[in-house]
Amino acid sequence: MDTRQAVVERIVELCNNRNITPNALSYRAGVPQSTIKSILNNESLNPGIVTIKKLCDGLEITLSDFFDTDTFRNLEQEIK
Repeated sequence: MDTRQAVVERIVELCNNRNITPNALSYRAGVPQSTIKSILNNESLNPGIVTIKKLCDGLEITLSDFFDTDTFRNLEQEIK
């Protein structure tokens, strides 16, 4: 799994845990729906830390909470 896919899975997981849709997250985070759609459809090459921070704010979690998962801890190094 690459970093982008890990981000997608984490956003989906957090939305499911909070019983909200990506559109609801868009509203809460102040991030355009098209941006979230692009991230979730793996069309965004790099969602960017500022966008992820806004999503975290909308989910009422910290960046540390977002990335504090086994998935992120176990990612392979992407620089070869």
